[in-house]
Amino acid sequence: MLLPRFTDNTSFVVAPLLALVLAGCAGGGPMRAPDSGGDQASQVEAVDGQPAQPAIPPEVQTRYEQAASAMAAGDFTDAELRFKEFLALYPDYPGAHVNLAIIHANNEDNDAARSSLDAALALNPDHPAALNQLGMLLRKNGKFLEAEAAYLKAVTASPDYALAHYNLGVLNELYLQRLDAALQNFEAYQALVGEDKQVEKWIADLRRRVAATQRTANAAE
Repeated sequence: MLLPRFTDNTSFVVAPLLALVLAGCAGGGPMRAPDSGGDQASQVEAVDGQPAQPAIPPEVQTRYEQAASAMAAGDFTDAELRFKEFLALYPDYPGAHVNLAIIHANNEDNDAARSSLDAALALNPDHPAALNQLGMLLRKNGKFLEAEAAYLKAVTASPDYALAHYNLGVLNELYLQRLDAALQNFEAYQALVGEDKQVEKWIADLRRRVAATQRTANAAE
């Protein structure tokens, strides 16, 4: 039996938002949501071998935390205003652009979301959270192969970025009908985050289906 995969990011965008770093992002265990868009890092860290930036000025940290707190509380209107004010003063932090993109996507404003992601990726073309969000947006618009490319770039830039592995699994299983690839993606996710009972069930289901497909192919030879 095909177990359900969550494919709507709307109800999963809040929890990881405070964790988006100001200048980069690192991998970590996400909430169990395929198209959720944040990581679990809480400080500026090196990305793909790049050195971390200098200490963040207190006023920057405070403004960012205020915007993220509004977002975590579900007040997207206030959060959007605060992030826009933040970026007017400090435009060089990709994580803030990504958070703004999440707000726009939640408001079904895909054009604005894409603009914010483009701004983040202009600052850091290998920003995993931005690439993951881009994959979400492309998948939502039916551009499955382009979404795959974005997710793959995210896991290439940051192999331990679990969300992109998860989203690749969803994309490969439900949209591209690549069961073998989906199984590998979910296994990679599981290896990164540890035991996830729901994903464990999906993996078992996929293993059965892949084996059945192989038996059918062998019988036809």
